[in-house]
Amino acid sequence: MTTTTTTLPLGELHASLADPLLDAMTFLNEVTERYPDALSFAPGRPHEGFFEPEDVHGHLDAYLAHLAERGLSGSAVRTALFQYGPTKGIIADLVARTLANDEGLHAAPESLVLTVGAQEGMLLVLRALCATPEDVLLVSSPCYVGVTGAARLLDVATVPVPEGPDGGPDPQAVRAAARAVRAAGRRPRALYVVPDFANPSGTSMPVEARAGLLDAAAEEALLVIEDNPYGFFAREAGDRPTLKALDRRRQVIYLGSFAKTCFPGARLGYVVADQQVLAPDGRTTLLADELAKLKSMTTVNTPALSQAVIGGMLLRHGCRLRDANAPARAHYAANLAALLRELERHFPPAERARLGVSWNEPEGGFFAVLQVPFTADEAAMERCAREHGVLWTPMAPFYPAGGGERRLRLSISALSERQIGTGVARLADFVRAAAG
Repeated sequence: MTTTTTTLPLGELHASLADPLLDAMTFLNEVTERYPDALSFAPGRPHEGFFEPEDVHGHLDAYLAHLAERGLSGSAVRTALFQYGPTKGIIADLVARTLANDEGLHAAPESLVLTVGAQEGMLLVLRALCATPEDVLLVSSPCYVGVTGAARLLDVATVPVPEGPDGGPDPQAVRAAARAVRAAGRRPRALYVVPDFANPSGTSMPVEARAGLLDAAAEEALLVIEDNPYGFFAREAGDRPTLKALDRRRQVIYLGSFAKTCFPGARLGYVVADQQVLAPDGRTTLLADELAKLKSMTTVNTPALSQAVIGGMLLRHGCRLRDANAPARAHYAANLAALLRELERHFPPAERARLGVSWNEPEGGFFAVLQVPFTADEAAMERCAREHGVLWTPMAPFYPAGGGERRLRLSISALSERQIGTGVARLADFVRAAAG
C-alpha cells in the first residue's frame, strides 16, 4: 500500500507567507545561531545582567499579598491566578497608575487591554480599525517590521511617510500622504509612529513637532497609533511627553510593552484605547471593549501568571518604572556613548569622507544607523559574521516602499562596553574590505 503525503503549494496559502519581510527576521535569528561566537549588534533585546530568577518569585509574592490586602479570599486568589480571567486583564489599575506616575498619562483602567506583547495589540488595533480593503495604514518610514508584518497578515495596505530630518514624520508629509490616498479612492485610517528612539532608526520627534503632528492627523481624520517601547531610555532625563499625554481629542491609541522596562519573557503589553464607539442603536462603548471582543477570539485572555509577576514588579517599585529602570537607563546610555565614541575613533573624518560612511547620533534608546558604501544585505551580514566575527541588521526590510540598501542598524542593548569596542573595530575592518 502506497502512502501519499500531503503537499501544500505555497501559492495556495496566504500571500504573507511568501513575503520577504517575514523571511528577513527568520534569517536574522538563524544566522545568529550559526555564528554564536560573533559579537552581535543585531538583537534589540534587553541586557540580561539586570535579570535574576529569584526576582520572579518576589514579584509574584508581592502581587498575591496585594490581592489578599484587597480582601480576596484564598479561593478567589486561586481563581485569579489559575483560571482564564477577564479578557481585558487583571492588572489594568496598576498599569494605569504607572502611566500616570511615569508619563503624566491619565487613563481610566477600563480603557486598557492587557495583551500578549505589544505585537498582539498591533494586530487587534489594525483588525478593529481597518474594516474594508479601501482602509489604509500610514506608517513612518523606516518602520518597525512588526506593524508592517501585522498589516500584511491582515491584508491591510500600508503607505510610508518618510521620517523628517529631525526624526518622526513631518506633519506636511502626513497631510500629503493622506490626501494622496484619498485621491486614489481609498481611506487613510490611521498613522503608526514611534516618537521616541524609534526602531530601527533610533530617531526621536522634537517635542515642538508632536503637537503639530496631532493637528495634522486631526485635520486628515486620522487616528494615531503611538508605539512607545523605548521612551524610558533617554541618555538624559527630560520633558519629552508622549503623544498620548498631549492628546486632547482622544485620537491617539497607545501601545505599551513591559518587554524593555521589565523583561521580555513575560510577553506582556497593553493598549490604551479610550475612544468612544457608537453603535447603530445609540449605545456607546470604549474601543478597548471592542478590542477585547477580538482578543476573545485570538488569545482569549492574557496569561494571569505573566500579569501577576509584572503586577508585583510594579507594586514593589511603587508603580514607578522610571525609578526602577534607572540602572538600566545608565547602562544603555553608557553603551550608546561608547558606540558613538568608537565609531568616531575607527572612522576619523578624512576616512569617513573617503569611504562615504556616516551615522546618526540618537539621544537615547537602543539603536543607531550606519551609512556604508556597499549593499548591506543579508549576504553581506553573513560574510561579516563569518570573516570578521560581528553581526548587524540590514535596514532595507524596514523600508516598506524600498530604500535603505546601504544602511545597517546597530543595537547596543545586549553588549558590554568592552564588547562594543571590539565589535566596532571588527566592523570597521569589514567596511573597509567591503568598500574595496
